[in-house]
This record gives sequence, structure tokens and C-alpha cells, in this order.
Amino acid sequence: MAGTLWTSDFHFEGGRVKVRATGADLALDGGLATDCVLWLGYYIPVRLLSVCIRIVRPGPRIWFAPGIPRPWYLIGLASLWAGVRFARSPDKADAAFYFEDRTFGAPPACDLPRRYNFACPDVSKSHVATVFERVFGYPLTIDPTQWTGTAVEKGEDNGAHDGRLVTCPCPALPGRVYQRVIDTVDGDHVVDLRTPCVGGSPVLVFVKRRPVRDRFANYNSTVALTRPEDHFTADELATIGRFCVAMKLDWGGLDILRDRADGRLYVVDVNKTDMPPLRLPWLQKMDAVARLAKALVKMINVPSAGGRA
Repeated sequence: MAGTLWTSDFHFEGGRVKVRATGADLALDGGLATDCVLWLGYYIPVRLLSVCIRIVRPGPRIWFAPGIPRPWYLIGLASLWAGVRFARSPDKADAAFYFEDRTFGAPPACDLPRRYNFACPDVSKSHVATVFERVFGYPLTIDPTQWTGTAVEKGEDNGAHDGRLVTCPCPALPGRVYQRVIDTVDGDHVVDLRTPCVGGSPVLVFVKRRPVRDRFANYNSTVALTRPEDHFTADELATIGRFCVAMKLDWGGLDILRDRADGRLYVVDVNKTDMPPLRLPWLQKMDAVARLAKALVKMINVPSAGGRA
């Protein structure tokens, strides 16, 4: 990620590409080519706008560590839109931002008063579930040896999309977590509420829909940009905010599911290096980046809104 050229982030071999930071292994096929085209439609206008913004209204200086986020991450796009100037060291920065696309991170030392995500190195599934139960007051995880019925089995790593349905009771495999099945089925699709949060508050919601048979896949049939108030009550928004504080998450996307059976919310994933959903209509992409850029600048300009050490 700290390399000068973007190609340094990838390893190409045998018709596949591996992302060095995360270990993701992707096929070089038409689907990946389509995603690249969609991303370019996202990136190019944001990049052009950022040149103008830095001249007319330059944004804050941020030291990203251990590396500057590439523009396929939401924080990278929002930083460009906000006219952020990337500082080479903390002594030349207004604020510091811990950015490392890993499930278990190791933030570098930093004594800047305005520092973000430095206290959120662990976004593993088990840690997220533990914090979720403490804040929301009801569990997500189950004991597969005692549970009867269907459950979700998945790995600890963030962004692995390796979930599968299993029938319980069953043995608990090492390195796997087990969660109750959250019913979000709407017709022949499941619905996820990806909720980017900045400074401890939800900023917007991406409503993601995919076929039931592909509920754990890393693609969406459709995505729509909506407001948090369209989906969450005032009490739920406050609880989501307390969850962000408990996770010590200053910036990141929450995967929130609402169970059709009991109406409750479940935070099943926390991604502090979240990426934009490519299936979002173009105008909504621009709107989302603008909202997130505004929230980013507000968080930095108001120390009490973030910077949890």
C-alpha cells in the first residue's frame, strides 16, 4: 500500500491476481474487468475535482499510517473530495489516521491529539460479536455444539466472504466463528444495510441486495444510497453510535442486518478500510463521496467527535 505505483499492491500469476495486503485472490475475467471500469467511473471525476478543491479550498493535512489509502477505498475517495493534503510525517500533519487493511492490525506510535482508528486494531468476527452483545444486549454468536438448527459458519478475517450455512449441533472448527442466521430475505434476495460511520455517527446507508443463493458472495445485484433515518429509529441510531465508541471506530463501514422475525438489528461485520459498492448508480456514488468527505472534515475540525486514543 505504501508503494509508489498501484501495481505494487498486486501479484499477477496464472490468470489470477492476488491483493498483497489482504490476501484476496481474484480471477482475471470479465467480471473483474467490469468492476475496474465501474471503479474508474468513480475515481476519475473525483480525482479531477480534487485538483480544483486543493487549489481553491485546500483541506486538512492528514498523516495516514502505515500507508496512504489507495483511491479504491472510501477513505481515499473522500480524502480526495475533501481536498486532503497527505502529510509525509506526523509533525507536518493536522491529524493522523491509522489505515491498514488487516483484520488484526498494529498501529504505529503517534502522539498527535487528533488521531483516528488508532485504537481499533481488531475487527475480527469474534471481537465484533463480543462488542455487539455488550452494547446491544443480545447475542449474535452461538455455540455450535449446543445449538439446534441452521447457523452461519465463517472465518475471523475481515472481507473474506467465506461464510456458509451449517446444520447444528456440529463441532466447532478452529479459527471459525458461529452465528445465528439473520433473516433478511426479501423475495428472492437478501438485504444488507452497509452503514458507513464517521466520528461515531452513521452518515449514510448503502442498501445492498443479492440473490439468496449467493448471500455470502462479494457482489451485489443492486445497491441504493439512502439515509440512516430511513432504516433506523432514533434509539437505534444512538445504539449504533455507542457501538462505534465501544469498538473505538472513528471511520468505518458496519454491515447491519435487520431480522425479519424479531425486528432486531445485528452488526455482523466492521470494516475500517471499507470500499465503495460499485453497483451504485453514478450520481449516487458522487453524492455518497461528497457526504463522507464533509463528515471527514467535520470530524477532524471537531476534536471531541473523534480521535479516540
